[in-house]
Amino acid sequence: MMTTTNDVPEMEEVDAEESAVPSAPPASPFDLPGSWYVIHSYSGYENKVKANLETRIKSMHLEDKVFDAVIPMEEVVEFKAGRKVNVMRKKFPGYILVRLYMDDDSWYAVRNTPGVTGFVGNASKPTPLSRREVERILGVRKDEEEKKEPKLKVAWDVGETVRVVEGPFADFNGIIEDINVDQSKVRVLVDIFGRETPVELNFDQILKY
Repeated sequence: MMTTTNDVPEMEEVDAEESAVPSAPPASPFDLPGSWYVIHSYSGYENKVKANLETRIKSMHLEDKVFDAVIPMEEVVEFKAGRKVNVMRKKFPGYILVRLYMDDDSWYAVRNTPGVTGFVGNASKPTPLSRREVERILGVRKDEEEKKEPKLKVAWDVGETVRVVEGPFADFNGIIEDINVDQSKVRVLVDIFGRETPVELNFDQILKY
């Protein structure tokens, strides 16, 4: 018996859109849905306010209008007990970035979240951040961002008394005369035999007095 071409099952055409590889997320946070705004909160309560906002958005079913709340952070190097320690700290204490589609509902939800004292800018019609501002504060995707050295947070001020803990002047006290952040060095006036003598030391050679 002959088999006609009609007996051969037809292959379903695959929709081009369905077979397409999912696109990668935008390299810039500015290109995500919505616009970025800055809200002010009580300093030290940023994490609590962020949690309050996320809970409030879910309870009000506004996930399609308010997408994200970000506390900008940065890595810095601090000296603790004479040792370098990398720590994360808030870039702008008291401020949180929120990504949303601005309308009456989203404005009301964010503005009346416990701990939020208001939007930065025009209270009733805040202005969104520009691309340059968003990328300066939040940067770009990590896989496209150049590796940067953590910023060095200096624990001392010029004129402050410190104790030398290493080197030939260990156990001497002195007054900081100059701080060179780029070289991680300080110039300290140490009292040697009744005379103030400038001594150059590394950051890890001194402690707060």
